[in-house]
Amino acid sequence: VVIPVLPALIGTFTGNRELQSYWYGACLAAYGGMQFFSAPLLGALSDRFGRRPVLLISIFGLGFNFLLTAISPWLWLLFVSRLLGGMTGASYSVASAYVADITEPEKRAKRFGLLGAAFGLGFVCGPMIGGLLSTSSLRLPYFFSASLSLLNWLYGYFVLPESLPRDRRSAFKLSRANPFSALIALAKLQTAGGLVVIYTLTVFPQFILQCTWVLYTQFRFGWGPGENGISLFVVGLTGALMQGLFLGKILKILGNERTTLLGITSGLLAYVLYGLVSQGWMMYVIIIGNALGFLAGPALQGLISKAVDPREQGITMGSLSSIGSLMGVIGPLIGTPILAKVSHLPASDWRVGTTFFLCAGVQAIALTQACRKFRTKQTWARQTAETLP
Repeated sequence: VVIPVLPALIGTFTGNRELQSYWYGACLAAYGGMQFFSAPLLGALSDRFGRRPVLLISIFGLGFNFLLTAISPWLWLLFVSRLLGGMTGASYSVASAYVADITEPEKRAKRFGLLGAAFGLGFVCGPMIGGLLSTSSLRLPYFFSASLSLLNWLYGYFVLPESLPRDRRSAFKLSRANPFSALIALAKLQTAGGLVVIYTLTVFPQFILQCTWVLYTQFRFGWGPGENGISLFVVGLTGALMQGLFLGKILKILGNERTTLLGITSGLLAYVLYGLVSQGWMMYVIIIGNALGFLAGPALQGLISKAVDPREQGITMGSLSSIGSLMGVIGPLIGTPILAKVSHLPASDWRVGTTFFLCAGVQAIALTQACRKFRTKQTWARQTAETLP
């Protein structure tokens, strides 16, 4: 809900576009950083004290964060609220553990899919709702989000039972709350190393795009929260349709490797075009034209999953999630300062799209690495087949 609104709200506290970009990047990085560090901590605390109290405290804290932002008269207080929001908004790890507690092992994949669908629905509908509410007031979406959190907390307090019995709880260990442990474990997985590098190189540009999209369209086309809410709705809907309806069929026809290559290539072209367009309506054409770009990530995850031992699936997928969280911190720290440097240029100047050209460059490296990786794999397979009797 608040994604298309935050940059404009920060703009009411700053005197120019450059400061607006820097503060927006700092707020995004603060939120992502607190999520990265808090997710395993909240998960470990829920193993010790139960899921329900941790969820209730987190939901209440998230609602308080939205309320604090809505009434904040100072920019520093808004920044503090983002820190609080990142810390309490990391409760998805506890929600996933709750689902695992109450679901039989053979049905967990389906339940996790429903949980993911709930997140996806939020990302499809949320920006549209936030954009529409912001036409009345930039702070109204935050009051709306705080109200949703309050309703959620009331449901949790009066209806939601505890899912973890006392005899299944474990002692709290600080080592289990270390967010870098998953990344350290990933470094030890030799079989998927090259694929993980490619995955990282494709995820990084996505976070650059996410953290600069709203400001970029504001600077270049004069879009406000309403227009950005609609554009993000189209992005979310296109991604949901491609991954939900067409991914399986395309994988059957092309396989994971070709789907990965097509997806990365599509993304590369889209980033270049995003940086060059001169009219706002062209952004919608590129979003829809880049439909295959939404398939690269899932196809790569499938390849990585096949490359590791079945006993290492959980830690591998958790590590990939940690990479995404870390990119959520690094992306704003790199993307928004670059956008700040070109924010004073005329909207028609091609350099305004520098952040997208950076994304295209990183995507090109990912494509080169993927081609080399898959070609090496095919050569090895052919040589092995020739030596077999």
